[in-house]
Amino acid sequence: MADLNVLKQKYAPVIDALQRFAPYGATLDAVDLAGEQLHIRGTVPSKVVLERVWDYIKKVDPTYSDLKHEIGTTGGETQPVTIKSGDTLSAISLLFYGNANKYPQIAKANGLADPNNVPIGTTLQLPLLS
Repeated sequence: MADLNVLKQKYAPVIDALQRFAPYGATLDAVDLAGEQLHIRGTVPSKVVLERVWDYIKKVDPTYSDLKHEIGTTGGETQPVTIKSGDTLSAISLLFYGNANKYPQIAKANGLADPNNVPIGTTLQLPLLS
């Protein structure tokens, strides 16, 4: 019989990621057992966030044979992010892509002349990146 707590601990990075994206519209609706598998149900606001959650799943277990997931998207291919005080493009890049060095691609996709000087309140559209 599968142990819910053991599986929750194993997939904690995935659960944490869904919770970390809550301010952007992600939800974590269920974490329970489905037979011998951990069942995670939730939604993410874009394909950008969905790809990031998938990164966490594959990092925990590339086969994810003990995971049943129902994670849908409520938005499109890009992820809107409004710049707040203290935000940097490299921090946003690290959160959404797992790599702080993808900030030039965010700047280019949004037509930013200076990626180090993005006014507070500016809404950027984060693209899907490979």
